[in-house]
Amino acid sequence: MKMMKTSLNLLKNFFSSPGVHAWDSRTYRFVSLLQEALSAALARLLSIHIEKPHKWGLNIRAAQRIPGVNAWAREKVLQQAFRISLLLTLSALTTWCSAQTQLTVKVVNTLSIARTSQTIELAAKDLAPLSEKDLNKIHVRDSSGKELLSQAVDTDYDELHKPDIVIFQADFKPNETRMFVVSAGKKHEYTKDDFKAYGRFVRERFDDFAWENDLIAHRTYGKALITWKGEPLTSSAIDIWSKRTSKLVINDWYMVDNYHADTGEGMDDYSAGATRGCGGTGIWANNQLYVPSNFIDSRVLTNGPIRVMFELVYEPFDVNGAKVSEVLRISLDAGSQLDYFQSFYNIQSGNASLPVAIGLKKVKDEQPELNTARGWLAIWEPMEKNQGMQGLAAVFDPPQFDKQAEDKQNNLIVLKPGTAKPVSYWAGFAWDRAGKITSADAWKKYVDAFANGLRSPIEISIAPQ
Repeated sequence: MKMMKTSLNLLKNFFSSPGVHAWDSRTYRFVSLLQEALSAALARLLSIHIEKPHKWGLNIRAAQRIPGVNAWAREKVLQQAFRISLLLTLSALTTWCSAQTQLTVKVVNTLSIARTSQTIELAAKDLAPLSEKDLNKIHVRDSSGKELLSQAVDTDYDELHKPDIVIFQADFKPNETRMFVVSAGKKHEYTKDDFKAYGRFVRERFDDFAWENDLIAHRTYGKALITWKGEPLTSSAIDIWSKRTSKLVINDWYMVDNYHADTGEGMDDYSAGATRGCGGTGIWANNQLYVPSNFIDSRVLTNGPIRVMFELVYEPFDVNGAKVSEVLRISLDAGSQLDYFQSFYNIQSGNASLPVAIGLKKVKDEQPELNTARGWLAIWEPMEKNQGMQGLAAVFDPPQFDKQAEDKQNNLIVLKPGTAKPVSYWAGFAWDRAGKITSADAWKKYVDAFANGLRSPIEISIAPQ
């Protein structure tokens, strides 16, 4: 038994060594289960009683003598069994040690401007060393040890709706490098106050879909609105809800059904009507804009607390003899004035590709500015009913730009046909009474910096700690 005691001491030293403390509870449970199984097998073999394994090894005592087997033989059998147990345990520990308990994330702002509310995305494959399949259990801390709000997101809407990335946000000074620590823990339990982005299908308002973050809010229209006897509307416009509070408002505003009056939080003062509103798209053909009708289906892919993302499905519509259908994916992150749009057009008959146009509604006395080299159209315009001023913008990839166009209702950015599938762009707005962006110059500066950030994204590298 002397060899057993020596081996147990080695195990004790291993468990007390630096670095083991981070994972000892999981390892101890595994080792305990392994030893219990070996104890049971050994007891069966020798017809002896083995007490519950001690924390550091097997406690073995003979409950009865085995007829025909002397003490020396029993001791040899026990020693051999313990050697096997020890080898299996150490092998398991070696495998267990290969799993990383923490990862270091290095994030670099390569621009000489400050960047706030930057969303950092970590892919599941990069988090694999943590050996945690449920990304809802991934936690992020900054260099001071403070835990940051994070969210697991399903970007591909697979059958299991399994998240495939984890996102979190941070602010950056010009050219700043920041370090973060990522680890696995218990599943996140969010509170209402954690949510800075949210959206939902609003059946009670004739099939609206509404969404928001801490800065802006939108809605668009479903098929029930087409046949409403009160104020029927056939439109796939992106409507604007102007807010001057960081709290989420769409549920409260729909509940009181009084969102056209500003009671201190903002209001719906924008008449999108049958225009493109704030970033709706269409097909530009024969100097005419063809657009889908109201959406017929919706599905939410992720719903806060940092990002809301959903898809809208539209019925096929006619484009100069060709049948075209659309699925529109929209996402909005906390702290952003602009939504991210991905338009999946499917041309079912006719031309193989058609030019897509991004639209911003025309307004009297608007001040538009187009910068094709940097990829944006920004407009500063008066609100209706003397409710202040607002800025609208569309941001696009400069190589995809074809031309600027317009019709009676919309300013349009026409993209080259077939340049990308899906068609991806950003669009959004700002209201001066929200207090963050209060002038045309400030709006253009924000839009230009946003576009610059897309060209020079935050650099992310991940390594074991």
